[in-house]
Amino acid sequence: MRHFQQSNALKRLPEQFFADLVQKVQHLYKQGYDVINLGQGNPDLPTPSPIVERLKQASEKNENHKYSPFRGRTELKQAAADFYKREYNVDLHPETEVAVLFGAKTGLVEISQCLLNGEDTALLPDPGYPDYLSGTALANANVEMMPLLEKNNFLPDYNALQTEVLEKAKLMFLNYPNNPTAATANKTFFDKTIEMAKAYDICVVHDFAYGALGFDGDKPQSFMQSEGAKDIGIEIYTLSKTYNMAGWRVAFAVGNPSVIESINLIQDHLYVSIFGAIQEAAAYALTANQEPVRQLAATYEARRDAFLGRLRDYGWEAASPKGTFFVWLPVPEGYTSEEFSDKLLEKAHVATAPGNGFGEYGEGYIRIGLLDTPERLREAADRIGLLST
Repeated sequence: MRHFQQSNALKRLPEQFFADLVQKVQHLYKQGYDVINLGQGNPDLPTPSPIVERLKQASEKNENHKYSPFRGRTELKQAAADFYKREYNVDLHPETEVAVLFGAKTGLVEISQCLLNGEDTALLPDPGYPDYLSGTALANANVEMMPLLEKNNFLPDYNALQTEVLEKAKLMFLNYPNNPTAATANKTFFDKTIEMAKAYDICVVHDFAYGALGFDGDKPQSFMQSEGAKDIGIEIYTLSKTYNMAGWRVAFAVGNPSVIESINLIQDHLYVSIFGAIQEAAAYALTANQEPVRQLAATYEARRDAFLGRLRDYGWEAASPKGTFFVWLPVPEGYTSEEFSDKLLEKAHVATAPGNGFGEYGEGYIRIGLLDTPERLREAADRIGLLST
């Protein structure tokens, strides 16, 4: 059989680090072990039933069986604008400042192809969501990492970036509440980001995937709430986490009109928009009663408290995250991230994500996903605690 070579663009793509973890977990499942899988980032709870019902009804409409408008339905873009006005008091023009996306992952990968040429530089958080690198690789762009250190509350230190790096940078990715560190950012940080980005003409892309998941009475800050945010960047919001709609693949970008137009343009050539019934149900989710969202955040907060409360009984010191559904846990001395993660899987049958899979500065940590019941999370904490005492 003739073998056809992949393009250079595909060869530049980074290795999918967590594919190996999935295989290890599946191997233990097949052997009959009771594995508590906390290594994933996939919501475990169902989509609220009213949203599912709206999808069922919408799927029966003949007009939804046809091609949707290339740039998404006005109904969904208006719902996104209404959502931002209600939740963050941010005004958005639905046609020029909102772009419909096939999930946030798509937008986060294609934005590099929209704005970067081969000689350009993107600033990426380290540790960070691996698919930021996928987009820059496809664009054949250069990358510079911004270390996220515990001493800086896992926020990038712009003063530590060299002037020549900032002058070359065209794009910067941020993500708060943060995956994997679970750190949050405030208005002061975003104001400082805008000041720096304006000075060096850098487009900021804020990945707001966990925007609905704030704890202890704190609502996560939207980048768009800072004055001047629309001048220099966009924010990407997904329904995957807020409404447990991960498999639906629907999200949107908001902000700078020129960037929104670039996203729409590339998608004109790649897609013919999302199934109309999904867009109708997504618009409903954004504008309907938001009590299920509040309940969801409370559920993750209770899971956080159950897991960390039990783990502290074994002498572990770990900060309580203020958002996301992750815990960023330091590994014991004498282990690398991968060594400790492997030990937990093989000896305690608890799957975790090693921090080095998110970048060089993720070394020394593992990421725990709070994606099981409080009872199972307490059991996982018992297994971890007993193994490491």
